[in-house]
Amino acid sequence: MLIAVESRAQAALLAPTELLARQHMAGLAPLAEAAGARLALLTGRDKGKSRRELLQRLEDGEIDILVGTHALFQEDVNFRDLAFAVVDEQHRFGVHQRLALGAKGEAVDLLVMTATPIPRTLTLTVYGDMDVSRLTEKPPGRKPVDTRTLPIERLDEVFAAIGRAVAGGARVYWVCPLVEENASLDVAAAEARHADLAQRFGRDAVGLIHGRMKTPERDAAMAAFAEGRSAILVATTVIEVGIDVPEATIIVVEHAERFGLAQLHQLRGRVGRGGRPGTCLLLYAGPLGETAHARLAMLRETEDGFRIAEEDLRLRGSGELLGTRQSGFPTFRVAQLPAQQDLLEVARQDARLVLDKDPELKSPRGQALRALLYLFERDAAVRLLASG
Repeated sequence: MLIAVESRAQAALLAPTELLARQHMAGLAPLAEAAGARLALLTGRDKGKSRRELLQRLEDGEIDILVGTHALFQEDVNFRDLAFAVVDEQHRFGVHQRLALGAKGEAVDLLVMTATPIPRTLTLTVYGDMDVSRLTEKPPGRKPVDTRTLPIERLDEVFAAIGRAVAGGARVYWVCPLVEENASLDVAAAEARHADLAQRFGRDAVGLIHGRMKTPERDAAMAAFAEGRSAILVATTVIEVGIDVPEATIIVVEHAERFGLAQLHQLRGRVGRGGRPGTCLLLYAGPLGETAHARLAMLRETEDGFRIAEEDLRLRGSGELLGTRQSGFPTFRVAQLPAQQDLLEVARQDARLVLDKDPELKSPRGQALRALLYLFERDAAVRLLASG
């Protein structure tokens, strides 16, 4: 981002939640000040005059680096010269959203970051359409997380174990798939679980956080947990990214079979961030289907986000490289996979040969290929590759 600023251009950093955007802002502020770069934050909470003034400064080039949430790619956000964009937690954004940010400038370079690449992105890396940097080591101080799977019938044992851990000073996340009870779904709800745990361990010891709460209420519950005033935080997947409480060592995920691989891996990453090892308890309701069983088995085996993404690719499919679906198995106009899988390699080699010999597609065969691309509407779809 500073290289872009040194070139008299601008940079942007996109995060999926306001909490994470503010954390990035706090981390970048001293670095930007030391480098003389002008930094600003834009979220959905910014309204009225202050927002208009910020957007005017951005358009005039008085802001070098803009950090923000989904507010960054709204229509009225105009950069003077955006050259470099970073998308953090890329799996939380759709193809069109990533493209919308890139469209804020001319030929914007895009860097996407995630611990768990979506299947479509992983396939793009396989095809060589994205350059890849892998960070294979844990950050300093991170400890391994012991991951265990337990049937939901052993819930009383989990309550007892959590009670012992809390008595010993531990802090615990408890994740539920729903905010409130639903008559059509027999799964745990955060509000009901919060009431249950508060009755067992005391109301002051148990906090609650979910997406329907007002921001000040969420902030207060998060602060109480971070400062140790509450020992258990009941939550939905709003804590999946951007939550950093080094003292938290245990996470319980109810009905883990209802979550995706990437979600479970991200949730597990909330613990083991301090000097002590973490524990992740995945509670499931049987009987498990083949896919759910494979997901939970993979999480027990490894903490490697890339390996988990590869398994996710195998289970969910690669999505559309020349489309916007980020998972599912690709569809072809003529070929039928996997029955004609061998033809994919032949077609790839032929395409490379054509591009090597006739990159502008000016030969008779090249012109024919141009016509086919147009007829199948692939010419317009090629730009979707740039979204990652």
